[in-house]
Amino acid sequence: MKVQLNRTFPLPVSADTAWVLLQDIVSVAGCMPGARITDRVDDTHYKGTVGVKVGPASLSFRGDIEVKGVDASARSLHLFAKGTDTTGSSAASMDLTARVEALDAASCNLVGDSEVSMSGKAASFGARLMGPVADQVLGQFAANFTARLQPAAVRAAPAPAQAPPAEGKPLNALGLAWALIKSWLRSLFAGKSS
Repeated sequence: MKVQLNRTFPLPVSADTAWVLLQDIVSVAGCMPGARITDRVDDTHYKGTVGVKVGPASLSFRGDIEVKGVDASARSLHLFAKGTDTTGSSAASMDLTARVEALDAASCNLVGDSEVSMSGKAASFGARLMGPVADQVLGQFAANFTARLQPAAVRAAPAPAQAPPAEGKPLNALGLAWALIKSWLRSLFAGKSS
């Protein structure tokens, strides 16, 4: 199963500030719920894990990330990631292009275009449910990414000591479940009103 995902997230910092963070693969991975880099093979190859736990069920992927290209003039990054579930029952891959687009001197958009492919048990969610799942995961990613940017944006102004942003929080299973229920209800009532 393949799903196209295209999302835009507004960021309250300059495009240059966001671009510095976007190039830091380890930090960006830490923003993704349940993900982390476990090994840096070289400048363009990494190994990592992604784990999702929903109630008693959990799915854990191990895989590889390759930086396919970096275009500093366009503030664009191209990544390819692939992995398999530790039980061998699922596989997934993602081809992602992320870029930072300036809006004005103090704000920008983080834009991501990706194609996600899944097979095995992970594919059983179905394409219809992938939208709400992606929105929840990417929403948490954007919140974590923004939190990492905040210290950079306020560095120049003296302020009370702040705790550093937390590493990527685990996937919010309750929020994910609620999004799936809302999507199901919307599709149920949309069919009756036509």
